[in-house]
Amino acid sequence: MAEQKLMGRPSPTAILNPRLDVNFKALFTQGTKESDAALQSFISAAIGRKIKSLKLDPNEPPADTPSQMQMSFDVAVTFDDGEKADIEIQGRDREYDFKARAEIQAARLLNNNAKKGGNYDAKKVFQISVLNFHVSRDDKSQVSRYTMKSQSGAELAGRLNVVFIDLLEIKKLFGTPVEQLTPLQKWGLFLSYADDGSKTEYISQIAKSEEGIMEADRIAQRMSEEDANWFRQNSIDIARRDYNSTMEHYQQMGLEKGLKQGMQQGMQQGMQQGMQQGMQQGAQQKAIEDARSFYANGVSVDIIAKSLNMTVDQVKEIVSESARAAN
Repeated sequence: MAEQKLMGRPSPTAILNPRLDVNFKALFTQGTKESDAALQSFISAAIGRKIKSLKLDPNEPPADTPSQMQMSFDVAVTFDDGEKADIEIQGRDREYDFKARAEIQAARLLNNNAKKGGNYDAKKVFQISVLNFHVSRDDKSQVSRYTMKSQSGAELAGRLNVVFIDLLEIKKLFGTPVEQLTPLQKWGLFLSYADDGSKTEYISQIAKSEEGIMEADRIAQRMSEEDANWFRQNSIDIARRDYNSTMEHYQQMGLEKGLKQGMQQGMQQGMQQGMQQGMQQGAQQKAIEDARSFYANGVSVDIIAKSLNMTVDQVKEIVSESARAAN
């Protein structure tokens, strides 16, 4: 109990981090009218069209312990017209190709949405990823929507859709008059700063301007009153910091080992190159001395050149230098 209290709510007004996957999912999966309204508002903003109604689909249970931090806390829904969406948030860039991952997940979702034994009138699916990093170095749009198209831009069937929402870009809009923001920009700013106590007034303005965000804000407020939720968030944070510290430690060890190996290899290569250069210089000096000796004993320039694998001009130059040195 003492440990849980220690890791409880840090202040009476503190708000849980909505960018943490477990908290993000909890905002939209309460099974209440306000939670459904928040989810409907968010999806409508993400795909750029109004969603009349939707229902949650069965998905994996929320994590209760830090050991489950690697689970994917997706929110799976079906729209009133049979279309489906999978929503997730990723707070940190990973080593794998996230674009390929999103495309594969969208393809799986479409495959599951196609009726077995029926025709090809499968409903659209949307893989929606909220990212706290740039999915591409070349494309830093606030929102990127992908579907299958030809080289000329003609859409294939529009069934498979991938949406990336870049919080890093949307965060740059902080302070923009609320009336100038789109619904998606408002959601991005809410998710980015809801837990930042210094941004409370601005986020409150945003929430009041968008009913779905207002509902999400109320849910976040209630969730933040429970010490158990803070214990879970802090436990996940600690587990992730421990993991990152461990990875950095091993990375540093790898760098040091690589540097040591590189120095050893460099020294070996340097010694080999030095020996080779020395041998080459020694061989050249020996050839020059032999050329001088042969010429002094009356051997012709042509024969010296052939014997020592030199050109006639090289032999003449050696002989001339010897003559100049003697004078």
